[in-house]
Formats: sequence, C-alpha cells, structure tokens
Amino acid sequence: MNKIRSESVLTPVEILDLRHFGSPELRPLLECEATAWAQRMNWDYRSSAEMILRYLDSKILPGYAAVEDGRVVAYSFFIYEGSKGVIGDLFADSAINDPARLQEEMLEHVIETLQQSPGTQRIEAQLLLHDLGEIAAPFMRSGFRQFPRLFMGLRLGSSRLREQVTLPGQVLLRPWQEQDFQPAAGIITAAYRGHVDSQINDQYRSVPGAMRFLNNIVRFPGCGAFDPGSSFTAVHKPTNAIIGMLLCSRVKDNVGHVTQVCVLPECRNRRIAQAMIESCAQALERRRFAELSLTVTEANTRAVELYLRLGFVKQRVFDAFVWEE
Repeated sequence: MNKIRSESVLTPVEILDLRHFGSPELRPLLECEATAWAQRMNWDYRSSAEMILRYLDSKILPGYAAVEDGRVVAYSFFIYEGSKGVIGDLFADSAINDPARLQEEMLEHVIETLQQSPGTQRIEAQLLLHDLGEIAAPFMRSGFRQFPRLFMGLRLGSSRLREQVTLPGQVLLRPWQEQDFQPAAGIITAAYRGHVDSQINDQYRSVPGAMRFLNNIVRFPGCGAFDPGSSFTAVHKPTNAIIGMLLCSRVKDNVGHVTQVCVLPECRNRRIAQAMIESCAQALERRRFAELSLTVTEANTRAVELYLRLGFVKQRVFDAFVWEE
C-alpha cells in the first residue's frame, strides 16, 4: 500500500492509494463535493459522483485518498490515455484543518506519480471547483503551463435572445444526429487547428482524439447528461456538409451547459455560432430551463466578447494546466 504521512496538519493524516478504498468510504466525501458543485456552479454532480464510486469499487481508478481518524477527508484521481495523464478531480472536506495545504500535498503526489510513470509525455488538468491560482503552486513548481478559463452563465428569458435567429441563406440548423459523430470530429480538428484550446486539450488535434472527446461528452455523464434537444449542427445546404456544431448537456434539472461550440474557420463571421447559441437557449427556454452555462479560455477573446454580447456573465475564473515532457 502506498502510504504517505502528512506532517502539515495538527491531526495526523495518511495519504494512501485510492484503489484500497471503495464506495462506502468515499461516499460521504463525494456527497460533500456534490454540495460544493451545486453551490459554486449550480450543477447536480450526483450522477458523476456515482460513476466515480463505481470505478472505485472496480479498483481500477488510480489516485490518492487522505485519511484522518479513520475517515477519508480528501481524494484525487487521474487516468491514463495512452501517453497522456489526465488529473480528473481533487477535493478536500472544508471542515478539516488546513484543507488547502492537504490538497497541495495530494497534488504533489499525483503530479510526481504521473511524471514518473513510464511513457507519460503529457499531463492535463482542469479542476473547475478551484478558483484561479488556488491550486497553482504545485503545478507551476513542476513545470506546467497555466491557462485561465472562465465559467460563464446566462439567465434564460433574456430579451437579448428573444429575436428571430438569423442565418445566411445557405445555412441550416438542425438537431444533432447520431451519424454526426464522424464529420463533427473533423469539424473540431479543423476549428481548433492552431487555437489556444488545442494546447489545453490535445484531443482537438486529431480526428481520433476528437472522436474520443465526442464520445465522452455524448455517452458519459462527466459533463452532465447529453441533451440532444438543445444540441445543433449547422449544415451547408448546397453540399449537405456540416460546418458547425453546438453540444449541450443537462447539468441540473433546469440548467444546461454548452460542452462544445465550433465553426469551420472558413465559415466564421457569419453569425453561425451566435445562431446556434440562440437556438440552444430558446430550446431550453421552451422546456422551462432557468440557466445556461459554458466555459471558455480567457485568451479566446472573440468568443468571450460574443458571450458577453449575448448576455452571459463571468461567474468564476479557474485554471487549466498542461505539462509536456
């Protein structure tokens, strides 16, 4: 068993291999985490928590758990994707002594494990619960690059989105369809070529990577439950080719979250992205949703300006971290 004793807190804390624990030990902590997601981002995290607990019970989820007085008070997990490691989560019970210091220690162990894993050439992390700079120190000491990202929200019912959606005459918006997977992967790869977001998420750099990204968004609850009723593709009518897409998930009974929106570079500046966002918001409004959220990299200034113009409000700033060997 991987056992590390933390000397940073008054009560002795042991940091142990996460795979020695199961859902009974972790469930109380994940219930606390679900409360934090609800308070900070208005997300219902319970389905994601249940998925994590299932992986814990299968003993295949690598990571660390911090134990104090026989109780798990913090955890972090990561996954391997070929030559890449992804830090999936980090959470500590705010009621313990010095949770910030404990989280920093756990990150140090996670980062060290990943960087020393044979064949690992890249590590990515986007931990939405943590504000800008809150957990940056161990990443920066280990040679990561830091990318500030915005969490933005829109209260639905805004008058800015009540006008008729306008599109170029040759462009049609239609609901997302299962057969859109393959062409949509090509759209993502083309849209993010040379873009800052392809530095943050290397899945955007290739069609197979984009397919994995789409599969995770549409078929797994990590970013909520995929909502086809508010997801759209933009089609060039003369050729029937997909030129843009917007995917939306339901992260709470009455809250939607845009997980992806992109348009081919040669088709930009035609208000296609705006029309897709307006259509998404209106589809949610018709079903009495109250809010729509999204995340965007701060350096993507054109997208940020569009979202602000449509009425989105900056609610939080968090970090994305990337390390490459």
